[in-house]
Amino acid sequence: MQSTGDTRGHWGSRLGFILAAAGSAVGLGNIWKFPYITGQHGGAAFILIYLALVFTVGIGVMLAELAIGRMSQRNPVGAFARLKGGWWVAVGYFGVAAAFLILPFYSVVGGWTIAYTVKTLTGALSVTDPTALAATFTAFAGDALEPIAWHGIFMALTVTVVLGGIGAGIERTCRILFPALLLILLALVVRALTLPGAEKGLAFYLTPDFSQIGTEMVGAALSQVFFSLGLGMGAMITYGSYLGTRDNLASAGCWVTLLDTAVALLAGLAVLPAVFAFGMNPGEGPGLSFITLPAVFARMPGGMVFGMMFFLLLVIAALTSALSLLEVVVAYLVDEWGIKRRTAAIGSGAIMFAIGVPASLSFGPLANATLFGKTVFGLLDYISVNLLLPTGGILIALFVGWVVWPRAATELTPPGRLQPRWVTAWRWLCAVVAPVVIGWILVKGL
Repeated sequence: MQSTGDTRGHWGSRLGFILAAAGSAVGLGNIWKFPYITGQHGGAAFILIYLALVFTVGIGVMLAELAIGRMSQRNPVGAFARLKGGWWVAVGYFGVAAAFLILPFYSVVGGWTIAYTVKTLTGALSVTDPTALAATFTAFAGDALEPIAWHGIFMALTVTVVLGGIGAGIERTCRILFPALLLILLALVVRALTLPGAEKGLAFYLTPDFSQIGTEMVGAALSQVFFSLGLGMGAMITYGSYLGTRDNLASAGCWVTLLDTAVALLAGLAVLPAVFAFGMNPGEGPGLSFITLPAVFARMPGGMVFGMMFFLLLVIAALTSALSLLEVVVAYLVDEWGIKRRTAAIGSGAIMFAIGVPASLSFGPLANATLFGKTVFGLLDYISVNLLLPTGGILIALFVGWVVWPRAATELTPPGRLQPRWVTAWRWLCAVVAPVVIGWILVKGL
């Protein structure tokens, strides 16, 4: 807490940072959204476009955020204030606002994942009829009390970890949860690929149909890259601010991007072959995880165990991302206002829980209460994901490419070495390519 003279926390190790940052990036966007959006957009062809964008625009903006964080050693608002000031500080506020708006509805869905883990264990989801499971999910999400209780449990878990700080809280937790996530995911992949009929899903996933490629697919892939890597919300700036000057920033950022992408690809490999094996629709949409997959698990030998593992996987992914969202807000309150971490974490968590209550009720009692044609849940999602994240991403890229370029290049150069040749290409990616491409997302979203 610099404003009060306390020493600011730092990651205990490079591995701890990579696991925490990868956990931040790996969220519901990877496990829940990636499989169904791949199913909706033609399978392998979508994956090729997605990978091309991840390793150009995605990794470019990821490194830009990490560089801004480490250069400033501050939260998003303090980072822009320290490095340039003026109206650029507004970019930091975009990040804090996005985190503050995303976590309430993200926590609601996180609560669903905990609830469905429990429901799987109790046998409540051992039903093979997707229509019956759809009715179960609609009744659950539309209830006035139960989802809010699970939302409260999820938010309490998030606050508890963040209270422990960077080393004892977030890093220690992610050192346990991220490897656990990978092990569960690999077990699900093995089970899916050994199901009779899985080869149909594997062919869909690995054999590209280039006729599927179009502007809508590219836009969907680009949006997924942004949401999956957690860019534009200040999380990577905040996590980067806890990095030491001797850490190889470029290497760490690449590892985070690789791990995030690997988890998304494995999630698709765990879900789509299983869906095809039982003749289900791979493009089912958001209901794929909460409606279609429970029906798949109910028909699968040992399905209760694998269903529990899948929803536990969702819980872990949601929690590691939620930690980074809350940390963005907490770091801002600690750095800029001198508020103690305990007060900042509990206070902001309580406010976000309160905002999440009407978001949860959007599926029940408040389903007809709309603003601009959207429910509270839909409005929070739209403002943050469609407006704040891409706007923040464009400005972050421009800031690195044009405003603080020489110093940013130094951040990407390992200590004691000559500047790598690729750093110049990274500059133009930030200065021109990323803003143009992300701007397209923004216009398309509007």
